[in-house]
Amino acid sequence: MLRRYGGFFRVRTRDNAAVAGRYLQGLAQAGDCRFAGMADVVEGGCAQQFQHFISNSPWEHEPVIAQVGQDADALVGGKPDSCLIIDESSFAKQGDRSVGVARQWSGRLGKVDNCQVAVFGVLSDGHRHVPVDVRLYLPKRWIDDPARCDQAGVPENARTLTTKSEHALHIVRQARARGMRFAWVSADAGYGKEPAFLRALDDAQEVFVADVHKTQRVWPQSPGLHVPPAASSRGRPPQKPKAAMASVTVEDLVKGLHHADWVRCVLRDSTRGPLQVDLAQRRVWVWDGEEAAARCWHLVVRREVGSPKTIKYSLSNAPAETPLLRLGQMQGQRYWVERTFEDAKGQCGLADYQALGWRAWHHHVSMVMLAMLFIAEQRADNQHGMALLSPRDIVEMLKETLPRKPEGKDALIARINQRHARRRGAIEARFRTQRKPAPS
Repeated sequence: MLRRYGGFFRVRTRDNAAVAGRYLQGLAQAGDCRFAGMADVVEGGCAQQFQHFISNSPWEHEPVIAQVGQDADALVGGKPDSCLIIDESSFAKQGDRSVGVARQWSGRLGKVDNCQVAVFGVLSDGHRHVPVDVRLYLPKRWIDDPARCDQAGVPENARTLTTKSEHALHIVRQARARGMRFAWVSADAGYGKEPAFLRALDDAQEVFVADVHKTQRVWPQSPGLHVPPAASSRGRPPQKPKAAMASVTVEDLVKGLHHADWVRCVLRDSTRGPLQVDLAQRRVWVWDGEEAAARCWHLVVRREVGSPKTIKYSLSNAPAETPLLRLGQMQGQRYWVERTFEDAKGQCGLADYQALGWRAWHHHVSMVMLAMLFIAEQRADNQHGMALLSPRDIVEMLKETLPRKPEGKDALIARINQRHARRRGAIEARFRTQRKPAPS
């Protein structure tokens, strides 16, 4: 890995390739991926050195991310099931110094809270998944505060208010510009609810499958757009088109489906057996009230077997002849982005960082993306005879094989005492339960 990427970490006054290697080892080996936590376990690790590498060293993160994208494409791109998944992740924070932090919606917490939010692009082939791009979202209160941006080191070209869907569109365009090969773009309802985002993808001839909320309005048939005649000879005549009929919500449309409209399909094999869902599809028209013509897309509806009230709605501009099963499989690929965030945070320290400024945040995240690429490559190399090999398995293998700093007598005794304390607590709790008198 360092043979390919070492050159990215060489700056005019220093070669940081060795430090980058130790930082990658720390992301895989440490339970706590902050500087001190990694320095405690990595052979030759130094917390101060890690802090300088992330926060102060002037190496550029953009070339690293671009190379990660190219290598990820070689691994998982260009296949029938290769797709680019757009999603955001939030990072809960205390205080107001971390770049981009604000009280905003946190999908991970399911509420508005003090956090940072970033939009990611993840390349997946339905088996492996690698983050290939990222954009940190800057709320308006940051854009409107130059002094705060100066303190965090936000570059001038990033101080423009950019919506999350605009970040997502930039990620898709950048991926194509870098030659990545994917058959469609996938996004959740946070992006599917943005008409401009979907229409921009459609105009760029990018196939997409985007979830939408149950309140999304559509027309079951062509809305019959027309410019109404003038009501009188006075004033300016109407110029904007109107629909000849009312739209309906996708929820109401699906309520009118019959039993025969649903097809039970097996989307893929999973660790719990075949994943079965009920699928339905309708051609619907969408119109933003501005364009001269409505667009005819698929409405893909997925109902969970055993939980008929759990329904997912998606819009797709895939070719009209696309089979229902294929649409359902494309819709289901969003599962892998959740796995990506779970693995990146649980195995590679994505959320464990001490990065206040713009440079530090992007340095850490690009190193995590590099670690995720390495894990995906290791899975591919070791897949023969180990079909269920997971990122967590790879991390466990790395912990056993990478050089590790000796723990030291004091740390070993403290860890043993902690384990004994947990055992004593469990025994005492069990004893109290057994002594509790039975109800009369």
